[in-house]
Amino acid sequence: MFLEMSTGMIRGLGTVVVFVAFIGLTLWVFSSKRNSEFAQARLLPFADEPSADIANPQDPATRSTRP
Repeated sequence: MFLEMSTGMIRGLGTVVVFVAFIGLTLWVFSSKRNSEFAQARLLPFADEPSADIANPQDPATRSTRP
């Protein structure tokens, strides 16, 4: 048995799939089980960055001041 699917039916099914994925993602994000994991990730932008080059800092006294 072959069902003929129109373009509207395919688009409708695609919309339903995306909507179900959106609801699932929303429930996952706002789940209280993930609170500690997201609290830790929330602080990542404030983590210390590794220092650039501590071994060879440039001494400003040795630079030339001539133009």
